[in-house]
Amino acid sequence: MLQRQSVLIVEDSYLLLEIVANLCEARGIRVLEASTGEAALTLLRKRGEEVDWLLSDIHLPGLIDGWTVAGAFRAIKPEGPVVYTSADTSSRNRGVPGSLFLRKPFQVREIDATVRIMAEGFAAPAALYAAG
Repeated sequence: MLQRQSVLIVEDSYLLLEIVANLCEARGIRVLEASTGEAALTLLRKRGEEVDWLLSDIHLPGLIDGWTVAGAFRAIKPEGPVVYTSADTSSRNRGVPGSLFLRKPFQVREIDATVRIMAEGFAAPAALYAAG
C-alpha cells in the first residue's frame, strides 16, 4: 500500500493557509499546519520524519523565520523539497540549495500548479525560481 505524501505548510495568514491546505488535500496530500516558526519547529521535532516536503512563508511572527524552518527540515530530510513564499524577493537566494521560491501575491492557479507538481514529483514549474 502506498503511503500518502505529506507537507508541512507554515503560513501566518489563515486564509492563505486554508487555501493551500485545501489544494493539497484535494490532491491526496496529508497536511500538517503551523502559523509560526516556533510551532513549525515543534512539529518537525515531533513528526519531522513524516513530512515529505515543506512550504513556508519566509516572514513569520515570532523569532523563527522560514529560512530557519527550512534549515531544520533539511537537517531531518537533506533532499526534502522546500518551497518558500514571500512578497520580498530581494533575499530569495538565501534559501536552502535546490529550493523553490513562489512570489506573493500569487494566483490560486500558481499555487495549485506547485501543489500538483509536488504531488507528482519534485520539479520546478515556470512560475517558480530556484534559490541557492
